Amino acid sequence: MPIKYLSQRAAQAIDVELMSLAGGGFSFEQLVELAGFSVAQAITKEFDRDKYPRVVVFSGPGNNGLDGLVAARHLTHFGYQPKVYYPKRADKPANNGLLKQCTELDIPFVDCPETVLRESDLVVDAIFGFSFSGDVRQPFVSAIQALKNTKLPIVSVDIPSAWDVEKGNVNGTGFQPTMLVSLTAPKEGAKDFSGPFHYLGGRFISRRMEDKWELNLPEFPGTDQCVRLDSGSASSSDTTSDAKKKKEIGNKMDRHFLDNVVSQSFA
Repeated sequence: MPIKYLSQRAAQAIDVELMSLAGGGFSFEQLVELAGFSVAQAITKEFDRDKYPRVVVFSGPGNNGLDGLVAARHLTHFGYQPKVYYPKRADKPANNGLLKQCTELDIPFVDCPETVLRESDLVVDAIFGFSFSGDVRQPFVSAIQALKNTKLPIVSVDIPSAWDVEKGNVNGTGFQPTMLVSLTAPKEGAKDFSGPFHYLGGRFISRRMEDKWELNLPEFPGTDQCVRLDSGSASSSDTTSDAKKKKEIGNKMDRHFLDNVVSQSFA
């Protein structure tokens, strides 16, 4: 069966369940670490460090940006030379800890996206993730425009920045990355991805959760934290009665977890 693509609500509910003692039992920091590591490992599969040594990571203000910081740290250990563009930094323990880890490795932080792109071989887009909604504001308007203009290969984390999480690249106005590393499971908007390399990262879903959410995840090879998705592994549009039935089940599960797991977590 094809892998399931997640709605925004389903992705949020699964995240909450993963961090619930009644669910996965993970801490937020653990999930960020596993996600960022899987992104870095996926990069090594397709972009050799001898050909693409200079990597710039565009990190946004939310969790997606933290995934980017983790990826930058691991890429350093893998022999790459990352730099980070991180203009909006939240004063939180997780953010401060990752900043310290990066500076301890002498990873440069840069201020001008256009300039650093001219000095790079590869871009990691970790600006906005599946929780993003609304209008893009500065300084990320300029950053995303720079990504649209660059000819460098781009690796997007979970969903290309500024794409609609469910509708994808609306009106074709967004940039199309070379690689997409979906986390947990692909999001609905990722159906618009047409680049050559689509990977799944974040090897932290239990068999119980996979069955409950009918994710139909592929098997991860060996000890890898990422797996390449074949073009035929994506679920097709919900046009058949079977697909509609599954969508109804998924919506019920969304409501269940939002009403129970989410409400309990923030009670």
